[in-house]
Amino acid sequence: MTSSPGVPVTDAPNGLVWRQFDHWRVRWRRTWRGSAVTSFVLPILYLLAMGVGLGAYVDEGGGRESLGGVDYLDFIAPGLLATAVMQTAVGASTWPVMGAIKWDKTYFAMIASPLRTRDVLVGNLGFVAARLAMSAAVFWLVLWGFGVLVMPWAMLAVPVAIVVGMAHATPLFALSAWLERETGFMLVYRVGVVPMFLFSGAFFPISQLPGLVQWLAQALPLYHGVELIRGLTLGRPDLLADGAHVAYLLVWCVLGFVLADRAFARRLAG
Repeated sequence: MTSSPGVPVTDAPNGLVWRQFDHWRVRWRRTWRGSAVTSFVLPILYLLAMGVGLGAYVDEGGGRESLGGVDYLDFIAPGLLATAVMQTAVGASTWPVMGAIKWDKTYFAMIASPLRTRDVLVGNLGFVAARLAMSAAVFWLVLWGFGVLVMPWAMLAVPVAIVVGMAHATPLFALSAWLERETGFMLVYRVGVVPMFLFSGAFFPISQLPGLVQWLAQALPLYHGVELIRGLTLGRPDLLADGAHVAYLLVWCVLGFVLADRAFARRLAG
């Protein structure tokens, strides 16, 4: 691990991580109004169009049996929450991270202070987690307004959604610090984000997919987030299965952080 010239790693003040977090908060405060509006509007539009509109046809066609005996709106709502935090995490962990390294050099300005590269990483990831918390809380309120939440288990959906988002954010921080060109993000969206969005079980049970596609879906973190959040919002937690889902998501978080820590140290040390 590296630090700025002349500043030993052990001498970095603990409060500097918070100050680095505050930098991202101040920057985001200038544009939060636009994202706040979309955070409310998009969930409502999704739920009205797919949960209520399309859901009416699914329910009338006898689709409840294949959905575990629940209405399509109740089935799709937690899946949309999981996919929303995934997309928020991806958006905050790709171009902004590369930009802070390659274009505006924000990270290099930070490590010119007593900040270590790990402080820069932790502070930025902390802000991403805060954004995920706000996004998930707003989406949760919309779900509550649609009457699809079963208390008290549904109260855990927001903290779980943060873990789901971070399971995507940490490895993408590592990738963004490793890539030299932003064209790699196109591949991330085409072969990663879009397939996960469609085939993670958010819109239909993955049991309807071919065996190989099922296996691929289960290997990705979003599927586990969808299953975990769905069980909570429906008031049907399975402690054994949910524990496995949480453990798998935490593996992605920890492994992603380790890789991001190394990628930041390598990229910013030069």
